[in-house]
Amino acid sequence: MRTTGPLAALAATALVFTLAGCSGATDGELTYEDSPLSEYLSAAYGGDLSPEEQQLQTEELMAECMAEEGFEYTPNTQNGGMVFSDDEVEWEPEKKDWVEKYGYGIVNNPYNEVMQEGGSEEYVDPNSEYVQSLSESEQTAYYETAYGVPPEEEELAEDGSYEYNWEDAGCQGWAQHELEGEDPWQSDEFADLRDKMNAVFTEAQESPELNDLNAEWAACMDDAGEPGFGSPMESQQSISDEQSALFDAAYGDGTTEVDVESPDFVDPSESPEMKELGEREIELALADLECRTSLSYMKKSLEIQFAIEEKFIAENKADLEAFKAAAEQNS
Repeated sequence: MRTTGPLAALAATALVFTLAGCSGATDGELTYEDSPLSEYLSAAYGGDLSPEEQQLQTEELMAECMAEEGFEYTPNTQNGGMVFSDDEVEWEPEKKDWVEKYGYGIVNNPYNEVMQEGGSEEYVDPNSEYVQSLSESEQTAYYETAYGVPPEEEELAEDGSYEYNWEDAGCQGWAQHELEGEDPWQSDEFADLRDKMNAVFTEAQESPELNDLNAEWAACMDDAGEPGFGSPMESQQSISDEQSALFDAAYGDGTTEVDVESPDFVDPSESPEMKELGEREIELALADLECRTSLSYMKKSLEIQFAIEEKFIAENKADLEAFKAAAEQNS
């Protein structure tokens, strides 16, 4: 899928500089969307369809495919989890009043607040009743037809990921490919460009200029009574790690069954420890925001990234233009 191609890599790199969820303006000047490479990489997303229209068309194609294979399938316009409208959740981690309420938005997640208030649309799988009417073997065949056969353990990387191939992803893979077309980013023609691009992203993350900026930020955090962090991402990750540890302590490592119905079981999200972590999150995020603001961290870090991208474009202009042309042809 194209979401695993160049734009995903660009977005991953941008997180190093902008923190998760920070796509708004930085100091009124730059956002990661101003990336010089975006002119080329955005071509990987073809067409003028909105995400909602893309999902609907994909689901309709999937229904056609499932019918040809002898199964019923109702297009699923929600397709996973809870659904929120744009005006229900605000994500503004560069604003002090937002950080005072949510911190990094990890423990104090604004989406949780909307769910508790009943503002979200509850997810209902329109195919659930049909699937439940099938025998166990038919259900297995249904899911394998819809989404492909799950990869074997030996096919997984150490982190549990695996190389996606639309041909192995059942009707969903076919439908997405049918709608999106061939992804030039995955073709052998641009293998060398892919390798060079990955090197650019690594260079940006490990650049001396960014290291110097992070050192300034760390010194500011020391002065604020928050020592021990080497970058804004490290401070944010520390809260995420502590949250994960609380859930692991409650639910175990998956090797033993936990009786969540037991009167002795405490939901970790409602535990005193999680409440304390939420307070700690806000305290740390406020210090982080103060230091980043005083250093113009966002603006300077993006300038570092964009300068590296400009150099890369100058050295690889022909290959990038060829990629852009191929992507636009398939859009």
